Amino acid sequence: MRMLIGKSKVSSPALGFTLIELLVVLAIIALLAGLVGPTVLNQLGGAKTKTAKIQIKDLEMALEMYKLDVGAYPSSSEGLESLVQKPSNADGWNGPYLKSGVPKDPWKNDYYYVYPGTRAEIDIYSFGQDGTQGGDGENSDVENW
Repeated sequence: MRMLIGKSKVSSPALGFTLIELLVVLAIIALLAGLVGPTVLNQLGGAKTKTAKIQIKDLEMALEMYKLDVGAYPSSSEGLESLVQKPSNADGWNGPYLKSGVPKDPWKNDYYYVYPGTRAEIDIYSFGQDGTQGGDGENSDVENW
């Protein structure tokens, strides 16, 4: 049996990452976030507009069912609430025509309803994120015409 006497133990290199390596990884992550982030945010904004269009189509279908039962669309003053609560003069009303009440637009505002409409037989619209007429992108109006 052989014994080593007087030999010092050689220390192994330290395990882990250097500060430079960590900074390079953080720089790469920041670069990727800068490239991907705006695309993801644009998709989220477009989703609200698409949701508003789908809700408007659902409201149109509910109003068509109302018209088949009652014989006419609700007046502007009766509004979309007539889809969930029977108006006093609505003979033949067989609602509610919406399962969970009248929805708000994706920006938490009420939809506008006009009958007779100025652009179509009935007008249903939302003024978008800013709540004012006109605009671009998420601030643009969403209508049924």
